[in-house]
Amino acid sequence: MKKAGTGLFLSFLLLGAGVTMAQNPLIRDQFTADPTARVFEGRVYVYPSHDVQCGTEWFCMKDYHVFSSENLVDWTDHGVIVDQEKVAWVDASKNSMWAPDCYFKDGKYYFYFPAISKGGEGAAGMTVGVAVSDRPYGPFVPEPKPIAGVSGIDPNVFIDRDGQAYLYWAGVGQGLLGARLRPDMMQLDGKPQVIEKFPEGMKEGPFLFERNGIYYFTFPHVIEKTEALVYGMGPGPLGPFQYKGILMDEHPSGCWTNHHSILEYRGEWYLFYHHNDLSPSFDKNRSIRADRLSFNEDGTIRKVIPTLRGVGIVPADREIQLDRYSAVSASGASIAFLDEKNPFDGWKVILEEKGAFVRFAGVDFDAREVKTLKIRAKSESGAAVALSIGKGGPPLTVRGTVPKGAEWGLVEAALPTAPSGVRDLELLLEDTGRVEVDWVRFE
Repeated sequence: MKKAGTGLFLSFLLLGAGVTMAQNPLIRDQFTADPTARVFEGRVYVYPSHDVQCGTEWFCMKDYHVFSSENLVDWTDHGVIVDQEKVAWVDASKNSMWAPDCYFKDGKYYFYFPAISKGGEGAAGMTVGVAVSDRPYGPFVPEPKPIAGVSGIDPNVFIDRDGQAYLYWAGVGQGLLGARLRPDMMQLDGKPQVIEKFPEGMKEGPFLFERNGIYYFTFPHVIEKTEALVYGMGPGPLGPFQYKGILMDEHPSGCWTNHHSILEYRGEWYLFYHHNDLSPSFDKNRSIRADRLSFNEDGTIRKVIPTLRGVGIVPADREIQLDRYSAVSASGASIAFLDEKNPFDGWKVILEEKGAFVRFAGVDFDAREVKTLKIRAKSESGAAVALSIGKGGPPLTVRGTVPKGAEWGLVEAALPTAPSGVRDLELLLEDTGRVEVDWVRFE
């Protein structure tokens, strides 16, 4: 290693492919959709539906997993918590275990899920069941029958400050519905009420939350071609709600569905939703995401712009996926799958124009003192790159050359000083050429 200007030249070692992680989507080893996020026992638990491939052109969902995280970066898969083959009333041939929810009350966790019941025909046979557990990650024991009086999909539960529980769902041909629940959390307490005063058109996936005495009724709604996320505000759990507009626009990629939940965790608000990141040509295989959400002074929701960076502060000693960037140059920078045939391998950054860059915000250097930078990269032309560590401390730039070659290799350098604090990274292509980067890491 030798100093050159303000940076360091890097060595290059060959190595094989490794396992990668990403920010958005949150889960990278399977398809996930319709995320309901809850805070239980000081952790965030996400209860999504589980898209699988069945050789059809429609949604195929056979079971449910649950995932949890304390830092919104490292997600634990607790495995299958409910399987259609083990629910007595479900017609397992329909593969229709769609968007779920989970809520805690009086020492029990109640998991709500829709499915087509035995003897039901098509979507009209959809109803909602409950499974119960002593722990947020199961095991959950399904009730032998679905909830009487509920015909529809996308259950959502809310418990008000007075302890009264409510169930919301999308009724087949009936719009969005809500009803009180009895104390046992498994029976309706009265007739369902249609949640009205919203625009005409396709609506599903209701999610209600309360903030500062205002009740927010949110849901996916087809405005033009695909689903946007919209909301209304009201004085109580059943409204009336005044429509306020869009909180997330339709996906420009054409992914037809979106489905979401909204969560406050450690003083921050988050929107969990889904997209088809890992299946761009088939939008029935989706992946869950999260981005920050904020409010205006009058309580209205500021529109959320989807990001690849997502949420959570990433420890510097992890494989940092620059392809989940916070910012990118206007030209010369792009991302692509590492392997088009296996999207679960993740993505890579491609820089192919002098001055092209990607920026990744929120890297924590305080967890441990790091001394070495490593970059997994390759360049068939050879390329000079610079990695800058900025914002939040003295700037540091490491320069080097990725040698010409077709194989992935490891670029290494000793850091002259150990960065501290939460910092931003920026990778820049310094000359003509083309370079592909899988990840960076500090050790």
